Amino acid sequence: MASTTDIEQGLTAAPKGVDGAVGMPAAKWFVAIVNSRHEKAVGEKLSAAGIENYVATQKEMRVWANGRRKMVERVVISSMVFVKCTEPERRRIVTLPYINRFLVNRSAKSGGLNKPVAVVNDTEIRKLKFMLGQADSPVEFVPTEFRVKDTVRVIRGNLRGLEGEIRENSDGTHNLVVSLALLGGATVIINPHDVEKLPL
Repeated sequence: MASTTDIEQGLTAAPKGVDGAVGMPAAKWFVAIVNSRHEKAVGEKLSAAGIENYVATQKEMRVWANGRRKMVERVVISSMVFVKCTEPERRRIVTLPYINRFLVNRSAKSGGLNKPVAVVNDTEIRKLKFMLGQADSPVEFVPTEFRVKDTVRVIRGNLRGLEGEIRENSDGTHNLVVSLALLGGATVIINPHDVEKLPL
C-alpha cells in the first residue's frame, strides 16, 4: 500500500489557468459589452441564470426639479458588466441575446488578427467595489489613460487603505485615481491631507 508521502510525490501542480479542482478551468473576470442603459437588467438576467457578475454602480441622492428626492443606484461604467466565469462558460454567455460581445485586450501581442479577451484581476474588482461602496462623493469613470502625480494610500476617511494615484485638477481640487487595467480608471475627489505618499 502506498504511503501518503508516495502519493504526494507523484502529484504535480495544476497547470496555469486551472484552479484547485483537478481539471476545472479557473473562473476569471471578463468584461461583457451590453447596450447602454441595460447594464442592471443584464446583471439581473445573468444572476437569475446563476452567473456571477458585477455592475459598477454607486448610490446617490437624485433631486428632481419639483423637489422630489430619491436614493438611486447610478451606473458608473456605461455599457459594461463584469462577468466571472471560465473560458468555456464565456463562450456560451457571449451567445446570449443581451450580450453584444466581450472586451478584447487591444494592447496584447498575438500572432494572428484576433486579440485575446480582456481579463480584469480580482484585486481590481475588489478595489472598484470598495471605492464605489465607501466614497462620499461621486465616482466617475475615465476610459482613457491620463498622467498622474504620485502613488498614494488613503489614511483617513471611508476610503482608508485604498491605493491609487493622485491628480491635481486645474481648479486646485485633487482626484484619487484607481487604475483598472485595459479600461482606464475610476476617479473620486479627495482631500490631499487624507493620503500619504507611497515610496517608489
